[in-house]
This record gives sequence, structure tokens and C-alpha cells, in this order.
Amino acid sequence: MKETYIGLMERALSAYSMTHIERYFEEVKKRGLTEHGFPRLTANIGILIAHGRRCDLMQTFLDMMEFCCKTIPTVKAANDFSVREIVSCIQELEQSGAVDTMAIGRWKGYLASIEPTTCYNQYATQPTDRVKNWALFTAVSEFFRLRTGIGGSEEFIDTQLASQLQWMDENGMYMDAQGETHHPILYDLAPRGLFSMLLNAGYRGRYYREIDVLLQRAGLLTLEMQSPNGEVAFGGRSNQFVHNEPWMIAIFEYEAHRYAKEGNGALARTFKAAAQRALAVTEHWLSLEPIYHVKNRFPTETRYGCEEYAYFDKYMITVASNLYAAYLLCDDTVPVGEEPDDLPVVAVTSAHFHKLFLKAGGYGLEFDLNADPHYDACGLGRVHKVGAPSAICLSIPCPAEPNYTVDIEKPVGASLCPGVRVGGEWKFATDLGAKILDTFRDERSASAVLSTSFAEGEEVTSTYTVNGDGVKIEVAGDGDIAFMLPVFSFDGEAYSDIRLDGNVLSVFYQDWICRYTADGDLLDGKILAANRNGYYKTYFATAKKRLHIRIDIMHV
Repeated sequence: MKETYIGLMERALSAYSMTHIERYFEEVKKRGLTEHGFPRLTANIGILIAHGRRCDLMQTFLDMMEFCCKTIPTVKAANDFSVREIVSCIQELEQSGAVDTMAIGRWKGYLASIEPTTCYNQYATQPTDRVKNWALFTAVSEFFRLRTGIGGSEEFIDTQLASQLQWMDENGMYMDAQGETHHPILYDLAPRGLFSMLLNAGYRGRYYREIDVLLQRAGLLTLEMQSPNGEVAFGGRSNQFVHNEPWMIAIFEYEAHRYAKEGNGALARTFKAAAQRALAVTEHWLSLEPIYHVKNRFPTETRYGCEEYAYFDKYMITVASNLYAAYLLCDDTVPVGEEPDDLPVVAVTSAHFHKLFLKAGGYGLEFDLNADPHYDACGLGRVHKVGAPSAICLSIPCPAEPNYTVDIEKPVGASLCPGVRVGGEWKFATDLGAKILDTFRDERSASAVLSTSFAEGEEVTSTYTVNGDGVKIEVAGDGDIAFMLPVFSFDGEAYSDIRLDGNVLSVFYQDWICRYTADGDLLDGKILAANRNGYYKTYFATAKKRLHIRIDIMHV
């Protein structure tokens, strides 16, 4: 799989034309180095050249690399990220002999002059400092310098690591938000990927054992959180970018190697198969023309689905950067196992991440029990089926107050969630947390019972069961009850075909059908919602006291 990762790095780089790269370089030379997107692009070009690819970029790369190595020690420009990547590039070039040794020596000399307190944006001065993930990037950058013999301090590195370990929850997941909840999934995966890279690169310092135990614990949970389609869980900022899965791949590669060393071949192959599933997601998005860095087909210039910081020049090459992490952690002696038996899964994160997962029969469900309205909504936010387009039912909820770009007026929160009639109007639980009353599973199904308390005193119980036949939902409460159905409409390029026929609502998209069947009335809410994947039209099913809905997804 190592060569596959290198090949996909090259594919990600192909999204940048020669003209684009040259224009980007000219802009950086004019304004100076201000962030890590440009060094990241530089490093990945160099790594590909070291592997005999994109040698047509050699002269441009040499100029870019000289600029980066000379500038990084003199300015604070998110070097926390860049140093590790530039050092990795130098190591690859040195091993391959692709670049003159004088240039290598000169670049090392520049980087050897780094003074951490003037080079890095974020770092801990003592173990209890409350700094977040940039300090972990700083630690890994300094360890890569130390390992290469061009600087770095073990004490400085350990201080950073101590400051970072205070953010791990009881499951070994990294809590990146400022408060107690709403921790983003991607910002759990990235730090764990960095910890994995650190240990793989040879760190055996004071915190080695503690880090490794946390990685093992969280790795097993991440297996259960992975969508049947291979995708990372939704939740929070920077989600639904093409660079997401490669971080999970890197983690799975580290865990596969762990269990292979321990002699647990079955579990090693399971992690390898999980990496293969995630890799298929990345391969899919990189196979499209043109290549976009976020999982939709809106033109790049619209920045649809992107936060302010999540622009193309930085986040497209991040796909290659994270694939390189997977390359470093990959052990090709571990065979890719057959897909494990599709045993039902019930998984719950800590309350810090407030997620519930049900998987069975090729379907996967993810619930957010206490969503951040700037990125998600409460309720069932994902229904995936193996092989089906992820967005055909719902891949992430629609936020009411998106912190990323959408182009519809007055966005509304939307998820698969219950509702009640209050004063003649429907109130849905998109902004109301739910409690888990029970979870259970048998040989073929996984189920959960959730309770939602509405402000007006109404209590609604929702039971969800998933198996190979699809998803069954039963909603119970006093008086008029309802269930919201966000229906996929537009991906930025193509519209779905939505058909309402009595109590059956069908969505046709990319040779697949998602079908909603209700034993109550099905109504068009005539409200448009949006998430990073595109537009959703809101429908809802209604009944008195008890309501049954069925969701099934099938190939045409």
C-alpha cells in the first residue's frame, strides 16, 4: 500500500497546475511566509521527486525549498506544522540522492538555526500550560529535527507532550474545543495521527508508554466509529474535507503494525482492512475531474462548505501531507484482511464528543446527542450504506448557524429527528440534546432508545433499529408528533430526483435510491437546508402518539 499512498499524493498534487504553483510562489514572495500551506506544498513536491515522480518540477521546487528553509527560522508562520514536513522532505531527498548534497547541507543549516521560542507560534513553557494541538505539531517538528541531528531538545519535546496529554478523554480521544463539549472529530484524529507518527519515528521518552496505551484504546473505538463506507465520523470543524480519511488511515496503519508485532494477526488484518476502506474514499474523491478539496461538487472559487481558513491552496495539498503520514506508518508485511463479519455494533463516545453509533447489515448510523449548531444539529445525522453515495440520505446534519460557507438564505438546522406540535406549529429537536435510555444488539441488529424533552414539557421517545433490511424508527409521545426527513437535493453539480407518492418518499441519485416509508402523513416542509455536501429539502412525517418510519437504500 505504500506505493498506492505515493501515487495518490501525486494525484492530489495534480490539482495544482504549473501556473497555479508559480502564481502561488509569487504571492508568497510578495507578502512573505504567513502560514503552512506553501511549505506543505513544497515538502510534498520534494517527497514526490525523491520517489521519482514530478521531476518536471525540480527547478521550481529547488527555488521553493530554498525560500522555505531560509525563511522559516526567521518568522512565525505556522512553523509548528511546517518544520516536520520540510525535515521529512529533506530526509527523503537525502536517502534518494535526488538533490545535490550541497543543497541538502545548506537547508539543514538553515533549520539547525531554529530557536523554538521565536520560530513556533504555540508551545508550552511548563507541562500544565493549557495550549492545544499546535503545541503537539511543535513537539513532532522538534522531534524530527532532533532525530535528523539538526537541533531539538528532549526536555522541550516532553514539556509539549505533557501539556497535550491533559486533553485526552477516558477513551483516548483528543479534546480540542475550548469548552467541555463540541470537540471536533478531525481534531481528535489529527493529534492521534501525530502521536502515532512520533512513536513510529522512534520517540521513547518519558511519555511513550502513556501515549501508546491511549492510542491503543482510541484505535479500537475508531474502528467502531468508522462508517461502513469507510468515512470518518462527522462532527465539528474541518469535517468533510478530502484530507480527513488519510489521517484515519495513518492511525489504522499504526494499529495494524502494533497488532502484527504482538502476534495478533487477526486484529492486524482488521485494521488493515479498515485502512483499505478509508483509502477507497480518498481514491474516489481524487478520481473526479476537477478535483475538489471538500466533499461536494460546488466550484472551488465559491468556497462552499469551507471555513475561512479552509481554502484550496492549504487544504488540497493537505490530502498529500496526510497520505504521507500513512505512508510512513504503513507496514506492507501486514496483509490486507478480508472484511470482517458484519457483526452489529453499538458504540458510544464520552460525553465530551456526545456521539452514538449503530452499525449492522451494511448500514451505519451516527447520532449527535448534543450538537454544536455552528457545525451540526442534534439527532440522527448520518445514515450510510455500503457502496451507496454517502450523501443520498444524510452524511452530516445541516447546521442552523453554519461557521462555513453556504449559499442559501436563512439556513435552518436539519437532521433525522423527532418533533411535536406546539401552538399550531411544529417544533423539531435539532437543537435539543437527547438521552440514551437503552442500547442493545442481537445477531443481526443494533438498536437504541433515545428520549427528547421539549421546552413545553413534551417528552418523545425514539427507537432506532438497523439491520440488513434498513433502518426502522418508532416515535412515541402524547398528542401530535412528527419526524423530520432532510432529503438530498443538490451536490453543487447535479440534482437528485425526489418523488413523493402517498406515504413513500424516494430519492434517486447516482444509480441509487433512498426510500422513506411512513405510516403517517408525509408532508413537504418547503424549507431548504444545507450542509457541506449540498442542499437538502425538508419533509416530515406526522401522526398522533405513535409513528413508524422506515429508511432503506438500494442500488437501481
